[in-house]
Amino acid sequence: MRTKLAHMSVLVVEDHDFQRQVALRLLQQMGTGTALEAADGRSALAVLGQQKHPVDVVLVDLDLPHMDGIEFIGHVARDRLAHAVVVLTALDPALLNTVRIMARASGIRVLGTVEKPLTHAKLNEVIELYFTADLLADEAPYPDIDEGLLAEALASDAFEAWFQPQVAIGSGFVTGVEALARWNLGGYPVPPTRFIPELERCHLIDALTERILTQACAWRARWRAAGLDLSISVNVSMHNLEDTAAADRYQAIIQAAGVDTHDVTLEITESAMMHEAAQVLNVLARLRLKGFGLSVDDFGTGWSSLSQLAQLPVTELKIDQGFINGATSEARKRAVVEASLELGRKLGLTTVAEGVRNIEEWQMLAELGCTRAQGELVGMAVPGDQLAAAIDKWRRRKP
Repeated sequence: MRTKLAHMSVLVVEDHDFQRQVALRLLQQMGTGTALEAADGRSALAVLGQQKHPVDVVLVDLDLPHMDGIEFIGHVARDRLAHAVVVLTALDPALLNTVRIMARASGIRVLGTVEKPLTHAKLNEVIELYFTADLLADEAPYPDIDEGLLAEALASDAFEAWFQPQVAIGSGFVTGVEALARWNLGGYPVPPTRFIPELERCHLIDALTERILTQACAWRARWRAAGLDLSISVNVSMHNLEDTAAADRYQAIIQAAGVDTHDVTLEITESAMMHEAAQVLNVLARLRLKGFGLSVDDFGTGWSSLSQLAQLPVTELKIDQGFINGATSEARKRAVVEASLELGRKLGLTTVAEGVRNIEEWQMLAELGCTRAQGELVGMAVPGDQLAAAIDKWRRRKP
């Protein structure tokens, strides 16, 4: 842990001088490489703006002078000034979830809360989540990701599609997979939260989407030849939908691989799906006309209205894992899951639960009529040549 923290940068935003100094001292004792401080949101933004790269974690109290912590987190998320946030206060669960959704929509994670007074154990536990959530290897370096490095990675086909099984809850059979982009740089995995936003910023996301779609279709053809008939889902960025020629390109890619459009679902985040730009709606309509399935990814985080959703040519709702995890014990989360599944049922849509972690969540989803599930319980994403073994492992799993 100390070796990992030696590469880490943390900013403490706390207006109480004593509490701030306690946090800095604890970080120093833990071996944190760079520990920064600020007494309010405005000065914290100034500190972040002076850094060459986004800091890894911001520890922030919400009750700050001049600019409250929620407004501050909004600025951090919008300008991508940090990779993750920890809230230094006790929050109502609904308010914390609001903060988490707001930040996550801009590519920044809220690791959780730490109640005061701070202790070594509390701080160590939440900081550890930064590494486990990103699936970083021990002592992984933090590379500078710029346009040149990304272009080089695309040119050398360094991005690889891995596949996470999706299981029909009614039968327990694996019926499809979600293709997820993976990048190994210098022997270390780079989390998608680090490279996807940069690809979008550098206008290189189209190249990645088409490469992942191409790889997924090639694997789908191989699996089918081996007797494994699976549908595939591929993530599509909002930026992909701004090009009206995208539908034709995607169709050409899958036809070249001998795959039918009806076996391919394109997953688009709810916030992107609700965009009312004419060209976006044009692309969505043309994709559906060509037979592609269209999934609303991370449903529940984009604040869509029922009228908007009912008018879009979607075939699937994917309920965000932030609502699935904990729904068996938290009434608010369960209510969101129930309402989402009921909405999907009334609109005639397939419903998929993301991030299912345990038997209790699986049973809840079965009782509520969810169509499919994916997540840690079923199996994490694996390379294409390991999928058959992963499916066999799921088949042999015992409750």
